[in-house]
Amino acid sequence: MFYNKFNKLMKNIQSELLSRRVEKILPSREGLEKLTTERKIRLYQGFDPTGTKLHLGHSIGLRKLMEFADDGHEVIFLFGTGTVLVGDPSQRDSARKLITQEEIDENIKDWKNQAEKIVDFDKVKIKQNGDWLIPLTLKDIINIASNISAVQLFKREMFQQRLARGDTVWYHETMYPLLQGYDSVAMDVDLEIGGTDQEFNMLVGRELMRKMKGKEKFVLTTQMILGTDGKQMSKTSGNCIWLTDSAEDMFGKLMSIPDEQIIPYMELVSDIPLTRVGQVKTEIASGKLHQMDAKKELSLDVVSRFHGKGRADSAKINFEKTIQAGETPAEIPVIHLSALSSTATIVDGLIKSGAAQSRGEAKRLIDQKAVSEHGVIPIINPNQLMSNFINKEIKVGKRHWFKIKE
Repeated sequence: MFYNKFNKLMKNIQSELLSRRVEKILPSREGLEKLTTERKIRLYQGFDPTGTKLHLGHSIGLRKLMEFADDGHEVIFLFGTGTVLVGDPSQRDSARKLITQEEIDENIKDWKNQAEKIVDFDKVKIKQNGDWLIPLTLKDIINIASNISAVQLFKREMFQQRLARGDTVWYHETMYPLLQGYDSVAMDVDLEIGGTDQEFNMLVGRELMRKMKGKEKFVLTTQMILGTDGKQMSKTSGNCIWLTDSAEDMFGKLMSIPDEQIIPYMELVSDIPLTRVGQVKTEIASGKLHQMDAKKELSLDVVSRFHGKGRADSAKINFEKTIQAGETPAEIPVIHLSALSSTATIVDGLIKSGAAQSRGEAKRLIDQKAVSEHGVIPIINPNQLMSNFINKEIKVGKRHWFKIKE
């Protein structure tokens, strides 16, 4: 009896390992399932340090890595310190700006701390692909490139779209799939994980493994979530839910996602069992469960993962009072002018408070009349000095508040 129950449990875990958050497994799910039951495998996912923060979309791959690690497999969290020098052209309308070593070091400095909310680094190794990519010689690069057709690289859809518009495809961009693909060879992996936007790059790695090592490499693409505005989540669009967000901001952002994203978010970034996710989907369709209540269930689960249940419960109460009932929060963060220069403007205040990530985003919020005194009087001049708002409460958007004091 016990053996049968245990066997059933292990089968369910194995099934979810290769299904939940998974879009594709190439060349076949059956092949990877067979391999993982025969022996423990080596796998990885790479993350290019193009910014200082990770968002909730990154957590999908991190969760999948941790699931494999918990199942006893050898898992590698790869910092793309070499590939980031080229810049991934995937889903890009133009070439990425070249990055400096100083920017790379700054970007990865806190990534481990952010990922630790999901990943147990006692079970997961950290590597940097700059360790083997940067020392490559011209002879090495020619050898790697001789295994992949140039026509194959130039047929990438985003390259063809650029060429059709008369835009430029830079030669270094065509090198990116080769360098990412070589990561698989250098680490001798059995499996690479990445978002659906990485399928082309990962398949190049699969081909390099076959030609350079005579070895099979599986590719697993994870499903991707959209941002709070229903568009692709990206740091440049301001629609991200950051792993560093406060409990209140994370809860509020999750409550603002489009209704059609409730189920994908539950499946991809929450710990809610799939049986419950199925119930929620049915209950929403039948009218038994309101979308607002489903979002609260989702938000509580996700915020609990990153901030603990107590903070999540407080964030829920804060949301209900400030957003649903329109009350001013009981506790408003304070910014002291003494911590800023005498010429600091309201734009500096928005950045200091965390309401905006850049001066451009702060100015856009002001242009959109999303910034106001006490939630009533719009602030329309981005050059107004912070000293003009002493002892005043500033509201940004629907849920962000801060108070200015001397």
